[in-house]
Amino acid sequence: MPDILIFSRIRSTFVEQVAENKLCAVSQLTDTVTEAMAEIVVRTPELEIVDTKATIVRATFRPPTDAAELAARVRGVRIGPGMKKIIRGLIGDTQETRQLAFMIEECCNAVILSFTKDVLLQTPEDKRGEKDFYRNMVKENIRLYNRCAAFAPGSPLVEGIEPPS
Repeated sequence: MPDILIFSRIRSTFVEQVAENKLCAVSQLTDTVTEAMAEIVVRTPELEIVDTKATIVRATFRPPTDAAELAARVRGVRIGPGMKKIIRGLIGDTQETRQLAFMIEECCNAVILSFTKDVLLQTPEDKRGEKDFYRNMVKENIRLYNRCAAFAPGSPLVEGIEPPS
């Protein structure tokens, strides 16, 4: 019987309110070669990262520094414009640290998206109106581009939108 290459990936990110003025965002990744988790606690309304946790159980490329220590570097950062550059500047932009930086960015994006749920409730009922609604939402906040399958390149919801550089 021939060898069959098997690969599976489960990636999830969620946000929950843990106190009146605190949100906790968790990003988890489990695939054939990687198992990692990143968590941030954000104080509202400032959107300041006040606590972090991170673990990398297994990975093809492991950071030279402990994941929890790397994640702690983003404490005090406010979620907003330029955060991707700030996070990569603090954690690093090497092959070994990219996955952790991406997971922390995912947590930050999830916090931002958690504030858009009221906007999403205004989605039109008809299919054409729904498509236009989401396309305009991505145009107004380009950081949504390629952040989920619905807004990925090739999706009809982002047709004609130039990806951010």
